[in-house]
Amino acid sequence: MSANKQPAPWLRVRSSDVPAVVRAVLDALELAREDLSTWCGGLSDVELNARPAGIAPVAFHLRHISRSIDRLLTYAEGQSLDERQTAALQSELSPSATKEEVFAELNSALDKGAYRIERLSWTDLEGKRTVGRKQLPTSVAGLLVHIAEHTQRHVGQAITTSKVVVDQRRS
Repeated sequence: MSANKQPAPWLRVRSSDVPAVVRAVLDALELAREDLSTWCGGLSDVELNARPAGIAPVAFHLRHISRSIDRLLTYAEGQSLDERQTAALQSELSPSATKEEVFAELNSALDKGAYRIERLSWTDLEGKRTVGRKQLPTSVAGLLVHIAEHTQRHVGQAITTSKVVVDQRRS
């Protein structure tokens, strides 16, 4: 069971024609939303920006999840990053995040990301794509799977940081 007392997203019954790999990516994003809300939603603005032992703050992870989903989906759609996306990348560590801002950005990115992923499910998942300035080779499926695993990696880091911050609050 997930923290919200329902079965994890991948165990919920859905009627969907979305291929299994794509469904797994969508489930990973939904799990990210639920876990981040549960474990990080109670932090104050100051706590979201706290850097215990110098590690990246929870706000960074939330922004990075949001913005990396957008960037990776841009590559999956066969396009290059634009100036807005590049500029957003440079501001992920900005120390001025508010809870309202970062969670609004996260929820918007997860919603838009799910829509874009569902649209990609009808393309050739083995279709060749490239990533970054070096144009490193991958596929649509490779990018989708990376979105899921990369998101979950940062969810874990955000939750761990949140637990440290909450523990410091109690001390």
